[in-house]
Amino acid sequence: MSPYGVHDLAGNVWEWVADCYDKDYYQRAPDLNPPGPPTGQSKVRRGGSWSINPIHLRTARRSYSTPDSRSSYLGFRCAKGVP
Repeated sequence: MSPYGVHDLAGNVWEWVADCYDKDYYQRAPDLNPPGPPTGQSKVRRGGSWSINPIHLRTARRSYSTPDSRSSYLGFRCAKGVP
């Protein structure tokens, strides 16, 4: 559990995020809350899943797939902002 009460941030399924993927993006990205590149053929997924070695599971883990990818270890997290 995180300090904010969020459970299962890594190890369940890779989670899709809104960012497009660019392997070199963080070399030129803003330091605070980088929005990701505006376009790209692949989307970022984070966290890792049950299908990888547990030593690699962490919320900051980043990978990518094309938006039409489907698998038993790829999903998403529903989130709501704090009012």
